[in-house]
Amino acid sequence: MTRSNTRLVVLAVIALAVIGAGAGFWILFVRGTPPPPVGAASASPGASQAAGTAKPAVTTAPGTTAAAGTGTTWTVDTSIGSFSDFTSSFVGYRVNETLAGNKANTAVGRTPSVGGTLVLDGQTITSVEITADLAQLQSDDQRRDGQLRNQAIETSQFPKATFTLTQPIDLGSVPADGSSFDVTAIGDLKLHGVTKSVTIPLHAVVAGDVVTVTGSVEIQFADYSIQQPSSFFVLSIEDHGTLELQLHFRRG
Repeated sequence: MTRSNTRLVVLAVIALAVIGAGAGFWILFVRGTPPPPVGAASASPGASQAAGTAKPAVTTAPGTTAAAGTGTTWTVDTSIGSFSDFTSSFVGYRVNETLAGNKANTAVGRTPSVGGTLVLDGQTITSVEITADLAQLQSDDQRRDGQLRNQAIETSQFPKATFTLTQPIDLGSVPADGSSFDVTAIGDLKLHGVTKSVTIPLHAVVAGDVVTVTGSVEIQFADYSIQQPSSFFVLSIEDHGTLELQLHFRRG
């Protein structure tokens, strides 16, 4: 190799190192703060609508149906709140990205394309069916969103995630306006084409004819045959993440 070619190779290696270091610096110190985890649900932003006004349209995810039998059906209302500030209904993920083995960033992606129903019979929730369109997941980096179409959760092949309640939830009392509940939902989560039983702690707040439910559960990627992405330029990710949800249900 001639001296000039050697010099070009060295310069190229140095340039790549500088770019990598710069990207790492940006990830560690410049990137914006991710949205906070879902917390205790507050009164729904749609619950204060004046009585007698028309109710907003509600959206039920494709394939979900209300349970047969007695009870009142509550349906996910996607018109409540705004996705821009995460006051709306959404389902999403939270996962730590690492740089050289150290936590560098918390990646958060969420989809507003979610729907479903729950059935309340007295003080017992007898049915819950939720479907989320993961192909609509949005994070703070479009490159990450694009990679998830063909890697990790592979949304191009497995666009839907579903949750089906398998055990009734006893609330202990009939929900009243202004009341709140901390409960545990046991059901089947279908993700990446794999169905597993999960236990999700939930917090619910009742405000008029709207109940807002929030919750999260840790997901081990291997349990759902999810391979860790391999093409992020500087980052790798942990082998687990958190599934988050915030859902506004409207009665009737």
